Amino acid sequence: MPIDTAALLGWFDSEERDLPWRRPGVTGWQILMSEIMLQQTPVSRVAPIWEQWVQRWPVPSAMAASSQAEVLRAWGKLGYPRRALRLHECAGVLASEHGDVVPQDVETLLGLPGIGAYTARAVACFAYGQRVPVVDTNVRRVVARAVHGAAEPGNPSTTRDLADTLALLPRTRAKAARYSAALMELGALICTAKNPACLLCPLPECSWIEAGRPAYEGPAKKVQKFAGTDRQVRGKLMSVLRDSHGPVERARLDVVWLTDPGQRDRALHSLLLDGLVEQTEDGMFALAGEGDAASPPVRA
Repeated sequence: MPIDTAALLGWFDSEERDLPWRRPGVTGWQILMSEIMLQQTPVSRVAPIWEQWVQRWPVPSAMAASSQAEVLRAWGKLGYPRRALRLHECAGVLASEHGDVVPQDVETLLGLPGIGAYTARAVACFAYGQRVPVVDTNVRRVVARAVHGAAEPGNPSTTRDLADTLALLPRTRAKAARYSAALMELGALICTAKNPACLLCPLPECSWIEAGRPAYEGPAKKVQKFAGTDRQVRGKLMSVLRDSHGPVERARLDVVWLTDPGQRDRALHSLLLDGLVEQTEDGMFALAGEGDAASPPVRA
């Protein structure tokens, strides 16, 4: 069943959230920053940090001129800090090879460091109005329900998911770009994973509703935990280094996780392997790019 374009766009005209990266004058670079930050991170946490970054690094060359440590420190507690390193690397390429401007076409975007299938299409669509399918978790869920009558989408398939969404897009570029944003917004606000607000849904027809809202019968979904995981320990270690302007002794890191020293050591090793942390010649630890800083070590 196709999705009613007029109904969806009419709803979006009245219910669209006032997100800072949707406002007039936002550049492709600033859209790219928002998309990188929003991966697996709520809008409420991203918005204030994004606005700080726009002021600090309005163009790629401004970020490229900063150190990795500065970018990691500014990233704060958004999570998955490897995204910050990849964005810093991407800024360097944009500054040196693309005239400080984010490209408009998907294929060129895909050639940039840290830019995957979703991000490339999101930037092409939301920054430049390209008619390309943009598929995230919210979009997959709306399509599964409204079009296919399933409570939840199946396993991700880039080919199938892009084809499903492309088939729904209006023919005109401007309308298609807005449709993509509206589809994503519908999944974020109305057609949510838990307790979808079907009575508030603007779509006059939905295959899932017509089928009687059948329950999901697929394999049980894994619930991502945070407390007690290596990811939590990594975050604690990174917090120490972000708050310390210079290398720190190992003892400063050891005290953040005393319950399982083996887990702490594993987390620290993974940060070193990921290039987020580096060790100095005298055995101190620092954020990437800061190991050779001139500032004196911060001792316990």
